[in-house]
Amino acid sequence: MSLLINSWEEQSLSAPVSPGHCPLSAAGRPESLVFLGSLLPSFRMSLPPPQKKKKSIALVVLILQIILDQQSTLLQVEILDAKTREKLCFLDKVEPHATIAEIKNLFTKSHPQWYPARQSLRLDPKGKSLKDEDILQKLPVGTTATLYFRDLGAQISWVTVFLTEYAGPLFIYLLFYFRVPFIYGHKYDFTSSRHTVVHLACICHSFHYVKRLLETLFVHRFSHGTMPLRNIFKNCTYYWGFAAWMAYYINHPLYTPPTYGAQQVKLALAIFVAPRPGRSHTLPRTPLRGSSCWCPVPTTPTRWGPGSALPS
Repeated sequence: MSLLINSWEEQSLSAPVSPGHCPLSAAGRPESLVFLGSLLPSFRMSLPPPQKKKKSIALVVLILQIILDQQSTLLQVEILDAKTREKLCFLDKVEPHATIAEIKNLFTKSHPQWYPARQSLRLDPKGKSLKDEDILQKLPVGTTATLYFRDLGAQISWVTVFLTEYAGPLFIYLLFYFRVPFIYGHKYDFTSSRHTVVHLACICHSFHYVKRLLETLFVHRFSHGTMPLRNIFKNCTYYWGFAAWMAYYINHPLYTPPTYGAQQVKLALAIFVAPRPGRSHTLPRTPLRGSSCWCPVPTTPTRWGPGSALPS
């Protein structure tokens, strides 16, 4: 560039000045070239270094490649009815690391009547249900995953199940203890037993189920959120019916004390109060449902039979 300016200066100085030529500066240089020369340092400073330019280009290429890879790895999920094979939902552009729980939430958006707890998704119409924590890309599926849906029916939370099971026996037993009308006859309405063991049995029974209610609210953790609503009738029939059958005989006006008297009562009370293996609640958990369901057997301080009132 300096050689170009010098040659231009020589030609300008030797050539006559015409109206179309650029006027010379005080130093004898054309003013336009002087201005251009003054801009050269700033122009050089604005150009990025070659290494930085290459790094920025490589970074842009890497970002574009990541975006293209993500778009190419997105999966499609097809949900069919397990019985009729009817297509219920088609989910496009699902992330490979999406869980079954997330797919259930997406399915609920198109079918609000089937909330996630009511859904059972499986790879085979007659196979096992997939767990909510299962990840889609770890399942034996291709780019289009086909899942089969089954309706589990109306669901109820496990907390509600246990609260219902335990509140029923507590309330039913007290009905017999206070001898409300239409149970033992009008002459015994709201009368009280004269035997101390009957009152002791009511205290122990109430304490047991109040403790169960508090444990359900503040201690126990459940491995599954819900169970079918229809099962609660079966569970409550056991708890409520057993409590009514037991309370009827213990609080009956014709009830007689235990055969061995106070010694049998004290022994049974000691067994009821004493700690036993399996009663610790450090980290209690309640399994899912069915045969694995944790169903505590009522430890009532009573025995049913002639001449006895407390368990030995």
